[in-house]
Amino acid sequence: MSFSINYQVENQLSVDEFISVLNRSTLGERRPVEDTERIADMLKNATLLVTARDNGVLVGVSRAITDFAFCTYLSDLAVDQAYQKQGIGKELIRQTKLAAPRAKLILLSAPKAVEYYPKIGMKHHPHCYFIDTVEELK
Repeated sequence: MSFSINYQVENQLSVDEFISVLNRSTLGERRPVEDTERIADMLKNATLLVTARDNGVLVGVSRAITDFAFCTYLSDLAVDQAYQKQGIGKELIRQTKLAAPRAKLILLSAPKAVEYYPKIGMKHHPHCYFIDTVEELK
């Protein structure tokens, strides 16, 4: 199947569209899709949204936070399962990097995507740390 995908920076994405593509990509399993207020905040506070649309229908999205100079954190990369394995994810990453060319692009992989990123040329970095709550600090 061949698709005609249009990519663009689109910083006014609707909550419903974003939730829909998260769910169609399986990323919704690890995002607060039932909490529309939190999803709205995620969209409002992102500094860079790149979309992939097929005849106007959102089929992929890259949601990033960046200073455009040093660091771009790619928080969400979602591609509708029906559109996967077509190069859409890779192109969303490429478009995100092109929008902030001086900044290093960094992401945490979803468990199902761990094998994907090395295949498209991304390097693994073993020194990542995180906490979910301030109470976790010792």
